[in-house]
Amino acid sequence: MRSSTAGKWADRGGEKESGGTCKDRSEDSMEMSEQRLDCRGLACPNPVLKTKELVDRGDASRLTVLVDNDAAKENVSRFLSRSGYRVHVEEKDDAFAVTGFRGQEAACEVFIPKERAEKEEKILVLVANNRIGQGDDELGRKLMINFLATLKEMGPSLWRLVLLNGGVKLAVEGSEVLATLRELETGGIHVLVCGTCLNHFRLLEKKQVGETTNMLDVVTSLQLADRVISLT
Repeated sequence: MRSSTAGKWADRGGEKESGGTCKDRSEDSMEMSEQRLDCRGLACPNPVLKTKELVDRGDASRLTVLVDNDAAKENVSRFLSRSGYRVHVEEKDDAFAVTGFRGQEAACEVFIPKERAEKEEKILVLVANNRIGQGDDELGRKLMINFLATLKEMGPSLWRLVLLNGGVKLAVEGSEVLATLRELETGGIHVLVCGTCLNHFRLLEKKQVGETTNMLDVVTSLQLADRVISLT
């Protein structure tokens, strides 16, 4: 994770409260519609949650969110884009300034990607390891390969595949199942890969497939799914 540089952004309107919370502030000379958040040092999904709180108030036509790692930068950028903002990212002083612009006429996009027909069942598969079961790692690896290759047999009911913890290793360079995961994506399955987990294993830059995601996306997906199949 990039080092925090608290104080260097003070002249740009950001302020971080003590205790690891995130605070927004408008400078006296700014319009009330322009807001800033300093979310450096906050763990996933707090940067997105704090951004969502500000967006939900509905009075920010322009906002800038400061974050200090690539996963938070991607998650905040994607959330703002889905919320109807044009997004610009600037890197400075070991931090990222993610700025969103939105005119009054801009319509907010649906946060969740295009949904299927209401009558179709939505199955979410959550995978939190790169092998199945315990006892023999080699057998567990083969079982996972076979499991993922067979997922497409669920047909149109298969909606999302969420990779957490050790499961993110399935989506990075060198994984034996990259072709399988790409085939699922091509078939319309949303593959979500935990950004915090990628950072933990130092694999963020090696991700080859799927969308880097955060816990807000994961929890929302679990809520919307009709059924959840969990492999932990």
